[in-house]
Amino acid sequence: MSSDSIVSLQNVALSYPAPDGDVSVLRGIDIAVHAGEIVAVTGPSGSGKSSLIAVIGGLERATGGVVNVLGSDFVHASEATRTAMRRREIGIVFQSYHLVPAMTALQNAALPLMLAGNNKSTKSAQQMLERVGLGHRVTHRPAALSGGEQQRVAIARAFVAQPSLILADEPTGNLDQETGIDVANTMFTLVRETGAAMLMVTHDKAMAGQCDRTIAINAGLIAA
Repeated sequence: MSSDSIVSLQNVALSYPAPDGDVSVLRGIDIAVHAGEIVAVTGPSGSGKSSLIAVIGGLERATGGVVNVLGSDFVHASEATRTAMRRREIGIVFQSYHLVPAMTALQNAALPLMLAGNNKSTKSAQQMLERVGLGHRVTHRPAALSGGEQQRVAIARAFVAQPSLILADEPTGNLDQETGIDVANTMFTLVRETGAAMLMVTHDKAMAGQCDRTIAINAGLIAA
């Protein structure tokens, strides 16, 4: 891995057992992402884009190859190590928000810091919610928020620990076009301000065009 690489994947494979034999999802993926770089990941549905994000985020363990994320070997790292990395160094934004229904926007945004034992979690989460335009909605629970507002809470949660790497899996996929553009612009602004690297899975050509480069995946292989 080069000195400024945030992510280095070499010949990475991911497969799942099935009655008729293993199903290959990723097949020999080679990727390097550098500090501060914004990379779009595109490709048809079922091509392995979300699985790639899951492997890089330590949510799935690759079944072959080398996965080095921020200096950690994610193929052999323990679940505890990968979880700790997600709390401190990796922010993840999902298409379906993944907020805790019983928690307020403030509590949801503060969650990574709370789990890491940071005693300034509430103050940091308040500041981040204000940064994404939700300073007036901190006491609201997810059910009282629009889809765009819920995704802004999820973005605040992803950035609250000031991670080095952001992984975004179709972050505007559940939003209407206008709201999606606003949410995407918020993400791009935060990434560039904080200097984090970001991999963003998207079907949106305009959004991919705002990234530094694009990786196309098809049938578990790098297509371009």
